[in-house]
Amino acid sequence: MNRKYTYPLVMMLAIAAIYIGEKYLEKQENTEFVATGRVIKAAELSYFLPQSEANTIVHHNYYSLSYNEEAEQAAWVAYTLTKDQLRGEDQSRPYFDIDPAVSTGAANWRNYKNSGYDRGHLCPAGDRKFSTQAYNETFLTSNISPQLHEFNSGIWNRLENQVRDWAREYDTITVVTAGVLNNPLKTIGSESVFVPRAFYKVVLRKTNSGYTCVAFLIPHSESTKNLNEFVITLDALEASTGIDFFPKLDDSIEKAMEQKTNLSDWQF
Repeated sequence: MNRKYTYPLVMMLAIAAIYIGEKYLEKQENTEFVATGRVIKAAELSYFLPQSEANTIVHHNYYSLSYNEEAEQAAWVAYTLTKDQLRGEDQSRPYFDIDPAVSTGAANWRNYKNSGYDRGHLCPAGDRKFSTQAYNETFLTSNISPQLHEFNSGIWNRLENQVRDWAREYDTITVVTAGVLNNPLKTIGSESVFVPRAFYKVVLRKTNSGYTCVAFLIPHSESTKNLNEFVITLDALEASTGIDFFPKLDDSIEKAMEQKTNLSDWQF
């Protein structure tokens, strides 16, 4: 073959080989974390899921949820966050998709269009940058709730960052979060999606002596208050939401957690 054509051909083959190799390594990396996500869900997360009707529960690879059809959003979203998951670069932001796993039909993202409310993530996209699949999974409409932009980008974002700090400090935590769906502020869209009057987040971790959790209930408005001013007992949060959060825990452990704010167990 003429040298004029040989060199460009060799270069093209080399570039193609490098590209294929990088894609293979990327696939292997993502596959590894898919497996990790499933193991976490099966071995740990299911034990910490709140009480709910079985037919409302949906298990994704990186979080589980209970879908409230009347409110057209999740009553709770639960996920495990580990220190090693807090890595990865910003992903390309995908479009929101209707969650096909919700048997009653998840809300359409168009309900939020021109509503004046953000599509507020419950399991944050920022917690799932370690793989494209994990990141994209947070853009299902079962994982969002209407949030005022000032709330979403303000105090709610501060709380999400605090949760990441705890994952770095304590290595593994379990998070349960959503809007309070009784007595909504209003509804939006053709499917009458509830706008919650408040949002909650419960963070649980294992300790040498058992378990400890911290619970937040934050009114749906922007605030400059310190996060610890929104900490309440798990008992009080269960009364506000009607949710039994950790029914599989030993009764003595659950009762002890429910009656205290446990602030001393968490570094703010």
